[in-house]
Amino acid sequence: MKIVAKGIEVVSWTDIAGNINPVRFKIIKEDGSNSVVKIDKVICVDKEKLAGNNMRVYKCQSVINGADRLYELKYELGTCRWVLYKI
Repeated sequence: MKIVAKGIEVVSWTDIAGNINPVRFKIIKEDGSNSVVKIDKVICVDKEKLAGNNMRVYKCQSVINGADRLYELKYELGTCRWVLYKI
């Protein structure tokens, strides 16, 4: 996987225990066009502390351009921002 570390827009839902579950995300490509990716499967969720920021790391799988792809999404708890970290 290649490190991208790009900000993204995410649609997610939260259960009664406060667990965040991402559904799909939108990323802006280099040419300025938008691409929406549906998250088919969340493989695991880990906690991480990066530069003093508490984060949740979501390892996910989706079909992108006809092929199964693994990638990592990170959610910063302090700023409520989503980042596509690796793809």
